[in-house]
Amino acid sequence: MAHHARAKAHTNIALSKYWGKRDNELILPMNGSLSLTLDAFHTTTEVRFIEERGSDTVLLNEQPLDDSATAKVSRFLDRVRALKGVDWRAEVHSHNQVPTGAGLASSSSAFAALAGAASRALGLELDERALSILARKGSGSASRSIFGGFALWQAGEDDLSSYAYPLQSPLYDDIAMLVVVINAAHKPVTSREGMRRTVDTSPYYSAWVKDAEQRLGEMKHAVTHGDFTRMGELAEMSAMRMHASMLAAEPPFCYWESGSLQVMQIVRELRAQGCQCYFTMDAGPNVKIITRNSELAVLKRALAATVDEQALLTARPGPGLLVENC
Repeated sequence: MAHHARAKAHTNIALSKYWGKRDNELILPMNGSLSLTLDAFHTTTEVRFIEERGSDTVLLNEQPLDDSATAKVSRFLDRVRALKGVDWRAEVHSHNQVPTGAGLASSSSAFAALAGAASRALGLELDERALSILARKGSGSASRSIFGGFALWQAGEDDLSSYAYPLQSPLYDDIAMLVVVINAAHKPVTSREGMRRTVDTSPYYSAWVKDAEQRLGEMKHAVTHGDFTRMGELAEMSAMRMHASMLAAEPPFCYWESGSLQVMQIVRELRAQGCQCYFTMDAGPNVKIITRNSELAVLKRALAATVDEQALLTARPGPGLLVENC
């Protein structure tokens, strides 16, 4: 007998960043974060559990994952199996509509979709909070992709108190994000390794955590009260301070490329001319520009001489996790 379900989850981009874990096994963050789920990038995952013991099979875009990645998925599925009290093997078919490992939050949609599909396939009726907690154990940012639009992931004190929840905002219908793909290849330093190195060796890290928690409250206020300007200022500040902590690590590392710096400068120049736009960056060279719908055409014209049109991806607020039986 087979147990089969499908889920679709969208990526999210943190406006207030999370960087670093206080518990690597449960993926409990050092600080809370606030994100925007996007409509442009998503993962669709089907999970079939078969009532027999054996190895899990995991395909991403019809290709088998390597042993390390498969083991990571299996460890996550073990958590779901434990909730049900079974040891059945799984067949996982996942399709990513976002480059993997390029700093475009592919893990957020991947593990949110896996959490939704696997739990439904086993007949577990998990509410959004429980799904957020479960998804977090695969990838921290996945806790936020359970929800559409804006979501806040609170650091919490333990496993059950570290989860995300949605935020209502007057900005929802007006905000847009222009993703500038500088390089879609796998980044040389993974997010996990980058976080570990920063936490362990950066002399600026404790200051980053203290500041990030303080600014998170300001960001929540800006988002819920519709203050676009302050939201943008805080998002840019969060990204720059996070990357500064990496530059001080031992050995130091930097995800930026020359194209990243060019785009940042264009955004600053446009803002000086009155365009409402702010940049943010995650663990990768690609730049995300936060703006209003009415400013997208201006942004694209300004970037045309520097970036190929195919590298400009427009995104708006996206939906939360969608799950169905197969």
